Order: sequence, then structure tokens, then C-alpha cells
Amino acid sequence: MRSSVFAAVLAFVGACFFQLAPVQADQLEFIVESQHPNVVQIEFYSQDYNRSWPGGGSAYNLDDYETKTINLSCRPGEQICYGAWLAGDASVYWGVGHGDKEQCSDCCYSCGGTTEHIVLSP
Repeated sequence: MRSSVFAAVLAFVGACFFQLAPVQADQLEFIVESQHPNVVQIEFYSQDYNRSWPGGGSAYNLDDYETKTINLSCRPGEQICYGAWLAGDASVYWGVGHGDKEQCSDCCYSCGGTTEHIVLSP
């Protein structure tokens, strides 16, 4: 009887351990450049989890024609899309736009690696 109770407790502890094990993190490196003369804002949206980068209602500003490298911490295989728009005018957009509301055919990438050089042209 003791061995069956011990085995049950051991099985329970093992199940709890595997549920609490941390999820492995990976990275996705976006390489982005805006060639628009006005400020462009960009945000990244997970298609698998309810989260975005930088998150909290914020966005990254692209305002100097420079190529930016933005590293996102993500889960292996997680699909992430970029959405960019003119600051103050979300009707002009690239990718999935502001708030991940639009459709795109080539703006999503899988976590783990680096995107090609993404150029946002006027």
C-alpha cells in the first residue's frame, strides 16, 4: 500500500514539474527601413498568442531613413507579423497595419532567425 501511495505522489509531483517547466524562448530579428518622408510607426503582432511588441499601446518610430534591427523574444515557431502606419494616419499602412487589422501576404515570419531587409516605401 505504501508503494502505491508513494508512486501516486511521485506521479503527481512529476506532472506538476512538467506543467511548470519554463517555455523555451527564441528570437526573431526584424530588419526594417522606412523610406517615407514622414514618421512611420511599427508594431509586431503574434498570430499565436495575445501579445505584441513593444506592447502596452506603444510602437517603434521609424523616422530617419536608417535601417533598424529589432529583436523580439518569442517562442519557437510562433508566427509574428509586422504592422506599420504613418504616425497620425493609420489609413496609410504596411503589413497588417495598426492593431493587426489588415491582411498581408508576406509580412509574417516564424520565430527563430532573421527577416530579409524590409523596406517600407511611400
